[in-house]
Amino acid sequence: MIVNGDKVIAGISGGADSVCLLFVLLELRKSLDIDIVAVHVNHGIRGDSARADEEFTVKLCRGHGIKCVVYHENVESIAKKRKQSVEEAGRNVRREAFEKTFREEQGTKIAMAHHQNDNAETLLMNLARGAGLKGLGGIRPVNGNVIRPLLCLTRGEIENYLEKNGYGWCQDETNDEDDYTRNRLRHLVIPVLEQQVNAGAVQHMNEAMEQIRMAWEYMEEQTTRVWNRCVAEMPDKAIQIRKEGYAGQPEAIQKILVRKCLIKAAGAEKNLSIVHVEAVMDLMEKQSGRSRNLPYSVKAVRNYDGVMLKKVAEKAGQQEEKEADSGQYILKVPGITEIKELNLTICSRILEKSKDFSVNQIPQKSYTKWFDYDIIKGNLTVRTRRPGDFLVIDSAGSRQKLKSYFINEKIPADKRDICPLVTDEEQILWVLGYRMSSACMVSDKTNRVLEIKVTEEKRDVRED
Repeated sequence: MIVNGDKVIAGISGGADSVCLLFVLLELRKSLDIDIVAVHVNHGIRGDSARADEEFTVKLCRGHGIKCVVYHENVESIAKKRKQSVEEAGRNVRREAFEKTFREEQGTKIAMAHHQNDNAETLLMNLARGAGLKGLGGIRPVNGNVIRPLLCLTRGEIENYLEKNGYGWCQDETNDEDDYTRNRLRHLVIPVLEQQVNAGAVQHMNEAMEQIRMAWEYMEEQTTRVWNRCVAEMPDKAIQIRKEGYAGQPEAIQKILVRKCLIKAAGAEKNLSIVHVEAVMDLMEKQSGRSRNLPYSVKAVRNYDGVMLKKVAEKAGQQEEKEADSGQYILKVPGITEIKELNLTICSRILEKSKDFSVNQIPQKSYTKWFDYDIIKGNLTVRTRRPGDFLVIDSAGSRQKLKSYFINEKIPADKRDICPLVTDEEQILWVLGYRMSSACMVSDKTNRVLEIKVTEEKRDVRED
């Protein structure tokens, strides 16, 4: 992680984890020729408490001859502008501060204070949200120039080390609240696993993640080995996936290969999910000429050699991202999606649930619904019914076949095949204009709310 001559940019919040990180780096400085620069970000949220943390950190660094670069940000305002949760905006602001200091100070490493408990929480979050094998590998000890020297320690070991050596630290009171998803896992899930399942649960989860990372790295190596046999990169930046080479690979390698091709063609990764990978894989089995429209204006076309991925110029005013042959339309979240074929305009936005939330605030309108955003699996889509579709009809998870629901509600047979459904990767969330599934309903435990409003050109809008 660290060698002679390194200049380490360390994120120091004043909390126990980052204070431990600072003292670990100071110990290493005794035996290695390294320089340390601390970065502290005041998020502008906790008022006097945040100022006290800042003063503590600056004083601590000054006492050990460490330069401390302080950033003052209004994270709540930034979250609104970027249409992100406060939690996500805070992470991005910190990362941007580290990277800015890294450039200006000509650093060689960025050190962060994540530990085993953080990693266990990350695993549970990714597992619950439907991450792939890469996401289940958790936080990596070394990721490019970012290092995490404390990832081998638990939170308890860190605090014991500080207490034993008489080192003080600041306590962020928001860590004791359950407003954020990670805090709920920290306070309500991890303790149950440790106390009622296995005291070494956190350590065992970290060991499992290490094995998953090793498996993922091996699969990536195998994918790299077959890349030239399966993929041709064209002068116009198009990516040709060759059916001949692709067909001979195991399915696991095929999925990684297709995902890498999509990222390369799109020039981005964030909005690409398993549904897009599977759309390309499905296209490989179709006849020549069939196509799919994918995020970032990428079009996948089946040709005689396999599948070609290429960016296309988006038509003026075109908002929808449509999977043409499947009748499936990917919703922009947050954003506006226009589906001309169905004469629908769908507006979505993400809301932070207020502390004085009441169920009376939940809209009771036919074409405006609220969902628990954090438990939705993958991308949201609009499509028509398929065999096996079902609705979750109560909080216990009981299911009803969509066909039975249509019959019970006396929905005319000629309308059942064209009735729009809002779905995630696993199930129906909303029979548009009719009932919601109970699977993603807003509750007292909800952190982020997804609001979806739908208007249809061919009907009289009865609301808003």
